Amino acid sequence: MPHLSIEFSEGLERNYDMQLVCETLFTELSDGTVFEAADIKVRAKPVAYFYIGTNPQTFVHATLLLMEGRDEATRTTLNRTIIETLRELLPDVGSITVQDLEIARATYLKNLA
Repeated sequence: MPHLSIEFSEGLERNYDMQLVCETLFTELSDGTVFEAADIKVRAKPVAYFYIGTNPQTFVHATLLLMEGRDEATRTTLNRTIIETLRELLPDVGSITVQDLEIARATYLKNLA
C-alpha cells in the first residue's frame, strides 16, 4: 500500500512522458517517511471520452488508495505532494485533482508471487 491511480485525458501522452510522471510520483512517495518503496504502486491510464467545465479540455485525476488509519494531516500532505508534482510535470493541463480513499484493512487481500 498505497496505490496511486492516475486517469488523464487521452492525448496528453503525446506531449508528456506519462511513464516519467509515474516514476517521479513513485520517488516522491517513497522517501521512507510514510511508505516503504516496495509497497507503492503507481499506474496511469488515458480516458478517451470526457468533457470538463474548464479550458483547456485536458485533465489529470489522481486517486490515492491508503490503508485505513492515516490521520488527516498525513493524507493532506500526501495529496499536496501529488498535486504539486503533477502541476510541475504537467503545467498546461486544464484541471488537476487529487483525492484519497481509505481501504478497509479487514477486507483487503493481497497475493505476491
